Amino acid sequence: MTPQSEDFSAWYNELVVQSQLVDRGPVRGTMVIRPYGFRMWELLQADLDGRIKDAGHDNACFPMLIPESYLKREAEHVEGFSPELAVVTHAGGKELEEPLIVRPTSETVIGEYMAKWIDSHRDLPLLLNQWANVVRWEMRPRMFLRTTEFLWQEGHTAHADEDDAMRETMWALDAYAGVARELAAIPVVPGEKTPGERFAGADRTYTIEGMMRDGRALQAGTSHYLGTNFAKAFEIQYQDEAGKLTLAHTTSWGMSTRMIGGVIMTHGDDKGLVLPPRIAPYQVVIVPIGRKEQGEQAAAEARRLGAAIKVMGVRVHVDDNRPQLSPGFKFNEWEMRGVPIRVELGKRDIEGGVATVVRRLETEEGQGKEQIELGRLPELMPGMLADFQTFLLARAEKFRDDHTAAVDDWDAFAAQVATGWARAFHCGGTACEDDIKAETAATPRVIPIDAPEETGACVKCGRPSAYGKRVIFGRAY
Repeated sequence: MTPQSEDFSAWYNELVVQSQLVDRGPVRGTMVIRPYGFRMWELLQADLDGRIKDAGHDNACFPMLIPESYLKREAEHVEGFSPELAVVTHAGGKELEEPLIVRPTSETVIGEYMAKWIDSHRDLPLLLNQWANVVRWEMRPRMFLRTTEFLWQEGHTAHADEDDAMRETMWALDAYAGVARELAAIPVVPGEKTPGERFAGADRTYTIEGMMRDGRALQAGTSHYLGTNFAKAFEIQYQDEAGKLTLAHTTSWGMSTRMIGGVIMTHGDDKGLVLPPRIAPYQVVIVPIGRKEQGEQAAAEARRLGAAIKVMGVRVHVDDNRPQLSPGFKFNEWEMRGVPIRVELGKRDIEGGVATVVRRLETEEGQGKEQIELGRLPELMPGMLADFQTFLLARAEKFRDDHTAAVDDWDAFAAQVATGWARAFHCGGTACEDDIKAETAATPRVIPIDAPEETGACVKCGRPSAYGKRVIFGRAY
């Protein structure tokens, strides 16, 4: 593969195909998610779906085709999505009376049904979630990061007042940050978007931002407080305890298959993928070594060992059915596909009662390759995987911190965003943001929730800062 240092974009585009995560779809900008990649999505999905259900939300399924009139009822929303819409004008051999939009997101169609289902304050909060595919016509597609069609979940909720809706908005943000850190080992920064970066139709937009290994930012999940904007457009209202008709406050929030792209770019290296154990399709791969009778003996022992490791709750694969491939080929392949731990098992290992264990990366303690007693290996494996997960998060956090700096003048700002993130004061003006983007390709990524309170002059225009803290700027995917 092309080295990261030579062309990070080419490295990524080659790796997602060579590692059998995706193939290119028949329509420009679409992707076929192969079983290895889809298993990663299933693992993320299962964890997030559990969090969503535990918080009292119900899954539902809404139509993919949305009447054009629905989108037009929320003017700011349709304006924000207009360039990305795919429109169906003909069906059944004739032109449709009203064009249909292939959903780019579902606020409008779900808003229509919220209005039907909500009558009283007793119907609130209404907490819905949908796992679905959506279509946004991308001009410059990239697998997992920006594709014409992608998979995601989208939460949609209605509340009696702003306070309850904001609690929901922040709950979703915290859930996304938890998934990113605990499963994907991505040390995201949660916070709010500037007005110029808000979701179309939202009063406030919150985000989790991760740094990739080329210093760019990735928006990995968003949560929006929509105020009463969609409630006005779709008449989502309820009778309060006094019998007064009142508009509901709504939220929406989503995380997509983009997270898989984030995992690849946060942890991968020139050898290929580096997968955090919690979302690795195979956490451990056992490769038996030997030919003919010795190979059969090694394969039998590998299967026995694999069964014992599986009992410990570990996803394990025994690579014993490809005799035409050399062990060295298999070692390189599984390294490229990011398997956290590889176990090599040959005649000498078996005779010595050990297995050779190889971690995908050498940890800070210098542990990369070691021999472990066969009898102890199954019970040790969960702890080894947990340690590797912790190591990857710490490694990514250090990389992010090493490539983030506070800057107060324009020259330092321009230099910093060329390779990482700049923490700078910002006036909040969209015109100023446009100037910054035009000159450096950087945008305001997030106003961090946990940033200390500070005031100063905007790094670009010199006007007073608008947020009482520094904003993170960076180039983004």
